[in-house]
Amino acid sequence: MSDAQYHALVDAIEDCAIFMLDLKGRITSWNKGARKIKGYEAHEIIGQHLSRFYTAESVARGWPEYELKQAYATGRFEDEGWRVRKDGTLFWANVVITAARNTNGEIIGYAKCTRDLTAKRAEEEKLRLSEERFRLLVESVSDYAIFMLDPGGHIASWNTGAMRIKGYQPSDILGKHFSTFYCPEDLAANVPEIELQTAIRTGRVENEGWRVRKDGSLFWANVVITAVYDEHRVLRGFAKVTRDMSERKRLEQLEVSSRRISEFLATLAHELRNPLAPVRNAIGVMQMEADMPQRITACRDIIDRQTSHLGRLVDDLLDMGRITTGKIDLRMARVDVSDIVSRSIELVHPFTDERAQRVVAKLPQEPVHVMGDSTRLVQVVQNLLNNASKFSPRASKISVEVEREASALLLKVIDSGRGISQKGLTSIFDLFVQEDHYLNPGEAGLGIGLTLCRSIVEMHGGSISAASAGLNQGSTFTVRLPYASDDDAPRPHRVLAQNALQPAGDTLRIVVIDDNQDSADSLAMLLQMKGHDVRIAYHGKEGLDVIRHFPPELILLDLALPDMDGYAVLRTLRSQRLLGRATVVAMTGFGQESDKERSARAGFDAHLVKPVDFEVLDRLLEKVAER
Repeated sequence: MSDAQYHALVDAIEDCAIFMLDLKGRITSWNKGARKIKGYEAHEIIGQHLSRFYTAESVARGWPEYELKQAYATGRFEDEGWRVRKDGTLFWANVVITAARNTNGEIIGYAKCTRDLTAKRAEEEKLRLSEERFRLLVESVSDYAIFMLDPGGHIASWNTGAMRIKGYQPSDILGKHFSTFYCPEDLAANVPEIELQTAIRTGRVENEGWRVRKDGSLFWANVVITAVYDEHRVLRGFAKVTRDMSERKRLEQLEVSSRRISEFLATLAHELRNPLAPVRNAIGVMQMEADMPQRITACRDIIDRQTSHLGRLVDDLLDMGRITTGKIDLRMARVDVSDIVSRSIELVHPFTDERAQRVVAKLPQEPVHVMGDSTRLVQVVQNLLNNASKFSPRASKISVEVEREASALLLKVIDSGRGISQKGLTSIFDLFVQEDHYLNPGEAGLGIGLTLCRSIVEMHGGSISAASAGLNQGSTFTVRLPYASDDDAPRPHRVLAQNALQPAGDTLRIVVIDDNQDSADSLAMLLQMKGHDVRIAYHGKEGLDVIRHFPPELILLDLALPDMDGYAVLRTLRSQRLLGRATVVAMTGFGQESDKERSARAGFDAHLVKPVDFEVLDRLLEKVAER
């Protein structure tokens, strides 16, 4: 190629400024690209020094001369930086200066090639700023551990959330394998490698499990690992996001535990109600007997009261989950406070007699009434008396005093026992709190008694407080309750003995099906004394046979039978057309709302909870007789 052809080729290039410099840095040639990029015509710039294109700051520090010296010394120099056009605007330039030599190898000047990279730099800067914003965003996230792994699973980045959740500083963990966070059993099962391979195969993997912090503690983690590829589908590593789900896991475990406790309490209540049922039925039979000796009658009444109380305590098992929410059902009636006190003292007699303690009651001469649930109020006073006895010395005196104020009644339980510290007075009614229970390890309880007392009293519109002069100075618990108004008429008490040997309606044909023979026999005896014709079966299949030969008007059917449950018996009665017009009543120890809803859906006409309340039974018999 001739020199003329070469110069014509160079001059035609428009995307690159190509020009020559002499040894002093003065411009000796100028192509179209130089005119386009820098804005000068050839006659305006030839002979001028190359420093014309540099910023004042670069000229001041001698950068143009430095470039020429480096090109002279090494034969070539390359740089990027801001350059100045004719109109004073700046552009980002890539500059290459190459030493030009003659045939003898002597440097006679320089060839300079300049490219305008302003647009490219703007895109790179935009990308850099975007990446910087993303990096700052990721690093500032504290609720999620977000970090990168290299293709081998080694940690390449570490954000604030990772530091908070996992406990490592970047200097502690960068470069280490992410399997550091896994439990020994997961490592033995090769879980970390399986997760990476799954992410490579499917693009993403998510799971939950226990992970290990720096201090060795465990936390429940939700983990997402995503494979990261470049534009050529080459694996560059993995993005890993970890959330600490320990609180959610704890709540789930609490929910499971709560459900299991509820199921256990329901089962326990059922098992306790079963033996109570025949006792309750036997009391009913005794109440219908005439001319019983007074001593036997008194014993019968005591058994009756204690059985009723025990039945309510069984119900309290199901109230345990409602203590903190105050969801305890009250059966309100006009109550004589002296009756509450006397029943409470009677209930604690076995406890106080064992300790040779005396309980003394000081009551107003005139009756004082409050509106309340008598069993629950007895529960409150009994609990306070039990506590007083528990923390008082042997042969000591415990007082129950009822005082009248203008707007409320005060019931005080006073003892001369261990007393309560000032600190204890502020927390003694809190759930699970016991004042220095380690001092009396033999008397340790659950710490729910006073909490339940407060709950019950507040539901009655009252309040409860404790006072003590200090340790070993005794204690006084004061219950404040509003009076019953004069308009609150007392509810009539039904005495079953008055109905002895009188049927609660017309004679009914009744079948009792219950695998608890005592319960079945005693209930049948009670029903027969009421004038009804009764048959008994102790198994489901036996009950079906009895009904075939003795079509009843009422079937009292236990749900938990050994051979086939009550639901199956009812289905069979329907399928074999044995039911007729009989009323079928579920009879069971399970008495939660869900149990009642299930029996209703199955088609039972009613749901009786053992031990069966006599008034409820009489109303049922009357209703069946009317049908």
